[in-house]
Amino acid sequence: MYQKILVPLDGSLRAEAILPHVESLARRLGSSVILLYVDETSDLMLGRDEVVDVNKYLEKRRKRIKTTQAYLQAIVDKWRSIDIAAQIRIGRGAVVACIVDTAKQESADLVAMTSHGQGGVERAFYGSVAVGVLNRIDRPLLLIRSRFEK
Repeated sequence: MYQKILVPLDGSLRAEAILPHVESLARRLGSSVILLYVDETSDLMLGRDEVVDVNKYLEKRRKRIKTTQAYLQAIVDKWRSIDIAAQIRIGRGAVVACIVDTAKQESADLVAMTSHGQGGVERAFYGSVAVGVLNRIDRPLLLIRSRFEK
């Protein structure tokens, strides 16, 4: 049970609040872990009079992905040092769809993530990735409410 755990991260302390729980589960169950970062930056969408330097845009994206890979690799290295098998996936597109699709593609037995605990107007305006995943996922979801500030 729970041989492969998918953990979506966005680089925030809020999202990282799930990591101690996943580490504990993985150690006890011998699970492998997939750390997922979704690059939700949309493709170039320009207004009528806008001009963008495509090379600068692509360079900025390359730097962001490189920084993200280093961030995730540090977690993977730590876990491998305590015999937890872990790997990295970088997705692109709509966050909820990417999480759900990656869970299916990787045959994850469990998706583990945090809820940012947004309520009221903030949730209505920004939406909730956790709620979106909960509504679309076809496998167990471990959801921890994060108490970290923005």
